[in-house]
Amino acid sequence: MSGKCVIFAGAEMNSISDISIDSDTFIICADGGYNNAVKFGITPHIAMGDFDTIGSDSVKGCEIVKYLPEKDDTDTMIAVKTALEKGFDDITITGALGGRLDHTFANIQTLMYIAEHNARGRIIGDSDIVTILKNSSQIYRKINGYTFSMFSLTPCSEGITTHGLKYNLENGRLLSSFPLGVSNEFVEKSCKIEVKNGVLLIIFSKL
Repeated sequence: MSGKCVIFAGAEMNSISDISIDSDTFIICADGGYNNAVKFGITPHIAMGDFDTIGSDSVKGCEIVKYLPEKDDTDTMIAVKTALEKGFDDITITGALGGRLDHTFANIQTLMYIAEHNARGRIIGDSDIVTILKNSSQIYRKINGYTFSMFSLTPCSEGITTHGLKYNLENGRLLSSFPLGVSNEFVEKSCKIEVKNGVLLIIFSKL
């Protein structure tokens, strides 16, 4: 199987206007993410987690998968693993930014897990869009009103070439210890980013 899966996590959300959901999109809610989905009139296919944020009794109209609170994975990671096990190769996580910093960082690490399993992943928040680029190239479209930043998640990401940005690199490198790639700008309608060896964290941030 391939296709799209959207995972609702539990951080506060004000909009889903940037999230693509159609009749073929599989919806998973991670614990309190169920409240976010219901808030926007969406009934998930599965709600899962330890339900320490909401009681499982409040979940209606979908499959419920309950885990013990003492577990190695976060609720969001459990949802991601479920999506991958079901064969989805395009995973959007929302409600995963702007809450507790440790949860936000864990969710960014979850994007690494998605990339390592040969799937596309992104986190979409009210003010930021976050994704991963690992040992490959990708074209990104300009989003009006957003800056574009790149950070190395590996100690050193090498062979980085960019086109279409105000500040471009040609076979350059980024280090995890120095934030050289922050707050770049598009000069064309899209940009192309290539990294030959390493993992880049790509962030669009609303101005």
